[in-house]
Amino acid sequence: MVPAVLPPEPATSRGSLSAEGRKRLFPNATDAEWSDWRWQQRNAVRGLEQLERYVPLSADERAGVQETSSLFRIGISPYYLSLIDPEHPFCPVRMQSIPVRAEARVRPGELSDPLGEDKTRPEECIVHKYPDRVLFLALDTCSVYCRHCTRRRITQGGVAELSKEQIRRGVDYVRRHPEVRDVLISGGDPFMLSDSRLEEILAPLSEIPHVEMIRIGTRVPVCLPMRVTDSLAKTLRRYAPVFVVTHFNHPKEVTPEAREACERLVDHGVPVENQAVLMRQLNSDARIIKELSHLLLRTRVRPYYLHQMDVAEGCEHLRTPIAKGLEIIQQLRGHTTGLAVPHLAVDLPGGGGKVTLQPDYVVEYGQQETVFRNYKGERYAYPEPEETDCACPYEGVWQERALQYGYRKG
Repeated sequence: MVPAVLPPEPATSRGSLSAEGRKRLFPNATDAEWSDWRWQQRNAVRGLEQLERYVPLSADERAGVQETSSLFRIGISPYYLSLIDPEHPFCPVRMQSIPVRAEARVRPGELSDPLGEDKTRPEECIVHKYPDRVLFLALDTCSVYCRHCTRRRITQGGVAELSKEQIRRGVDYVRRHPEVRDVLISGGDPFMLSDSRLEEILAPLSEIPHVEMIRIGTRVPVCLPMRVTDSLAKTLRRYAPVFVVTHFNHPKEVTPEAREACERLVDHGVPVENQAVLMRQLNSDARIIKELSHLLLRTRVRPYYLHQMDVAEGCEHLRTPIAKGLEIIQQLRGHTTGLAVPHLAVDLPGGGGKVTLQPDYVVEYGQQETVFRNYKGERYAYPEPEETDCACPYEGVWQERALQYGYRKG
């Protein structure tokens, strides 16, 4: 007998972190208000005086809010605020949303444009760094302004969306470049647009013959899950294949509400993947990353990348040594399913692009065999084949037939 599939735990379930936080911080909010993402945005915490009403700040946090006020804005949705532990300064939600004094200090090697995007930005909303894909910057606003943000030069000011003319110019750029097969819509957070405004970007992009897929980078399922409505999910499904790439960093963020948001997308045929950022003293432990991966897989979200933090200004206090990320991957490999082991990625400073790292399991290369060590440190030999010609004789035939039978767009 097949066991019944239980529905996601209701967002208002007794005992959930957000339910407890909501009761403590926003006792007068009705269910209708709490579940309305626009109410959440209108009531977001955006300054020191307001923040101190809800969270007893440490001296370091108070100084951090004051000293970073001209550098990068604060914005915390009531929902995400409800997850903060008011008694512990190392609460992972707290560390991601409330600045500390170290954030006001720029260290050697830190960059305002750590990924070198501006030098490959032919249009206001387009970054074209890789041959076959572009980044489409849709707006400069977020539901929560993460303290580890790599694009704070963009999200630090203004609350306006890009104009329709700028969006049109971005779409025209993609249309003029047939090598572009993949468009990543980001910002800011594209899910902060209304469904109709988001559709104004999705619709013309999906009509371009050489655009094979669209991805959307968003932290909304983490910080503002009530924004993921049936209407939004249906809009995304209409322009399939659309992939949602979200950004859970700690198991504490995988609440019933967040799980419900992700499962709503998946149920509507929208795949969801996760890119976590490795942060010192927040999730810099293999046990934490494994728990996060397992929770995400139960939610049908694939753990995709574990990012080494970018060298954005004011973020060094959160960065880990490269060796720590490799150590975490090594501690995961073999001790859990490969689906739960994300790729460790480093976006090279200044625009070098993304590279992935793995622990080195090769002990010795040879013509007859290659010697490896496994996750337990044991040695195993893999015999090399006698024949080494790896040319693919059918390739020329397939190139023609793939177009003929519609495997690829022409």
